[in-house]
Amino acid sequence: MLLLGLLLLTTLAGARLLWGRWKLRSLHLPPLVPGFLHLRQPNLPAHLLGLADQHGPVYRLRLGLREVVVLNSKRTIEEAMVKKWVDFAGRPHIPSYKLVSPHNQDLSLGDYTQLWKAHKRLTRSALLLGVRGSMEPLVEQLTQKFCERMRAQAGAPVAIQKEFSFLTCSIICCLTFGDQEDTLVRVIHDCVQDLMETWDHWSIQILDVVPVLRFFPSPGLWRLKQAMANRDHIVEEQLRRHKGPSRPQESMVAGRWRDMTDYMLQGVGKQRVEGGPGQLLEGHVRMSVVDLFIGGTETTSTTLSWAVVFLLHHPEVQQRLQEELDRELGTGAWSAGVRYKDRTRLPLLNATIAEVLRLRPVVPLALPHRTTRPSSISGYDIPEGTVVIPNLQGAHLDKTVWERPHEFWPDRFLSPGTSPSALAFGCGARVCLGEPLARLELFVVLARLLQAFTLLPAAGTLPPLQPDPRSGVNLMVQPFRVRLQPRGGDGPGECH
Repeated sequence: MLLLGLLLLTTLAGARLLWGRWKLRSLHLPPLVPGFLHLRQPNLPAHLLGLADQHGPVYRLRLGLREVVVLNSKRTIEEAMVKKWVDFAGRPHIPSYKLVSPHNQDLSLGDYTQLWKAHKRLTRSALLLGVRGSMEPLVEQLTQKFCERMRAQAGAPVAIQKEFSFLTCSIICCLTFGDQEDTLVRVIHDCVQDLMETWDHWSIQILDVVPVLRFFPSPGLWRLKQAMANRDHIVEEQLRRHKGPSRPQESMVAGRWRDMTDYMLQGVGKQRVEGGPGQLLEGHVRMSVVDLFIGGTETTSTTLSWAVVFLLHHPEVQQRLQEELDRELGTGAWSAGVRYKDRTRLPLLNATIAEVLRLRPVVPLALPHRTTRPSSISGYDIPEGTVVIPNLQGAHLDKTVWERPHEFWPDRFLSPGTSPSALAFGCGARVCLGEPLARLELFVVLARLLQAFTLLPAAGTLPPLQPDPRSGVNLMVQPFRVRLQPRGGDGPGECH
């Protein structure tokens, strides 16, 4: 009987596969790139862009056992994610996502539903309304502390990636939990690092290629579950602290919020889910907090690190930036801080940030999308349920759009209306919710850093411009050190 059942299941599965193939015969699908080993390429975004030279900006290929559609141009990405955003707003149902978000309550990895839209509205409101008045002063305050810490190490080689990572984690910790104690920040920082390293490990990523492996013993899988248990314990402890009543003076007051967690906990029952089942629960708040730390710590700190690397390679740009800061903000501006409203007076700084984001988008392939219904891109049919990968870095290196695409050239952004915008934060329904905060941090931290210090290579050795070959989802900088030489005596280089 068991053998008969297995034979029946195999027959049904084979018939379903053949039926699916037969239905696709009538569609005009993107060209299929041969091969199965694309995932073994050391620089996958560049490899995918190279395939576009042969097969066009839209094609299909097999990543492991899964067939996906890859978009390699700004035009095709915006057609899918902006013009037809509802069609492409889904997320694939893959094992690693289910591991990280077992109840599908994660915002970044969650599929497109009415409940997901309510979850997104709540998190966005917490970021843009709940902490709007405190965001810029907090970033300014913690950046000044960072600068003072760097001044204490002036002249010595500094592993600035780790310092940036701790700074961005501190900012998220304060905005989310209202707490900037170093002890809590370090605990959360270590947790985020552990989660990222564990999730990026091949033993977890291979589960998306060969899902059946999740049923076999795996040290990597055990480590990921341990990391998630630690993650949940830390966040749930903070949620309990916010709700009280063990310390009434720290408990929430209805209609008032001290941080994003207060705002989201009070808003859970008030968010309306339009025309769909389910409701927002405390678990959604917990996963929003997780997303804020995962998405808001390493991404911004990595972009800051890439900015330092490019400025070390281009000291003439660094000098021009310092001249612009001194000229526009004046020698007495340091004690008053850098205001985000000043960005219109600092076009070269804005252009430099834009160029770093163009050349090194931290998540170069974004997170994969899934079509929620049949659609099309550039005349090709895209069936429902298709996994779509937007090659953001490839789009940023498209020679039909960008002049001298591989060159670090901030001046390309200085001529009004002549240069397109980059897609580093994504676009459409899945655009990064933390973009306003990230842009604020990039502006304030780089302005402060360049006001206070001149960046010099450690031991005269320039760091490599190529990404770390061990990079997973994020486009990581290879480890390097930098010397921070204080500028001036009483001028804008002084920390007060």
